[in-house]
Amino acid sequence: MELQSKIISVELSDGTNIRVEAALIGDRKISFQTRPFREVTAAIEIFSKDIAETVQKIKPDKASVKFGIDIALESGKLTPLLVKDASTANLEITLEWGS
Repeated sequence: MELQSKIISVELSDGTNIRVEAALIGDRKISFQTRPFREVTAAIEIFSKDIAETVQKIKPDKASVKFGIDIALESGKLTPLLVKDASTANLEITLEWGS
């Protein structure tokens, strides 16, 4: 199934609006009102925390985690999608821990 995408407006925490490309998920009619980007960053924060806790339990000498996030619009809410190829993602995030 190929996802359609649209350019939508999102609002950052300081009130700045930016435009992002978002995949459309679902068959419902979607309102393209400006969405708070916090809907995405909250999920990234929790995901990153879970990864960090796991890395801390394992205690490697050094660790680096890289993942890509695409943004989707599902049921009128921004939703982060973890993608296989970080180079094609909307956001590429690298977390590092040193010894």
